[in-house]
Amino acid sequence: MDDRKGHRQLVALHLPGDFVDLHGFPLQRLDHDVASLTEVSVAFAPHTKLTEITQDYPHLTRMLWFSTLLDAAMYREWIFRLGRLNALGRVAHFLAETHCRLVATGLSHGQRFRLPLTQADIGEACGLTNIHVSRMLKELRDQGIASMEEQTVEFLDRDRLYRIAEFDPKYLYLDDGILVP
Repeated sequence: MDDRKGHRQLVALHLPGDFVDLHGFPLQRLDHDVASLTEVSVAFAPHTKLTEITQDYPHLTRMLWFSTLLDAAMYREWIFRLGRLNALGRVAHFLAETHCRLVATGLSHGQRFRLPLTQADIGEACGLTNIHVSRMLKELRDQGIASMEEQTVEFLDRDRLYRIAEFDPKYLYLDDGILVP
């Protein structure tokens, strides 16, 4: 989203395979922009097809509904992150959530994952300046918790990262077996 001065605020991070902004189907429009931070492939689902699915396939309808409820759970968690955590906790939480989602979709195995974002992008997601993000990433690295180099994040001590982030992945509704590679 952009403020009145044109400054962007990231309010969600969609990963490969996500159904982006499904809530636009029943609402008939979006109240925000969708932009790509990296090169992407996009497929569109016309509302007429979604209407057919919801009328003819109850199981798929429940899956689409689940997708919107999961988005809402992540939005609530982002509000918690911005409202309650200090800068280090915000960055740690963002990294923890992103890692869990990437593991769940098979895009990360183990304690490393590619995160093609700038420090400014992370700052927009965490309500911090890119300089502050730089300091927090340095602190995570200096404490032996996590490092980020050349757009690759490595968890050195995931338990400590989760504690700093006050992170509990239950809101992501993933099978516990998926979360621990």
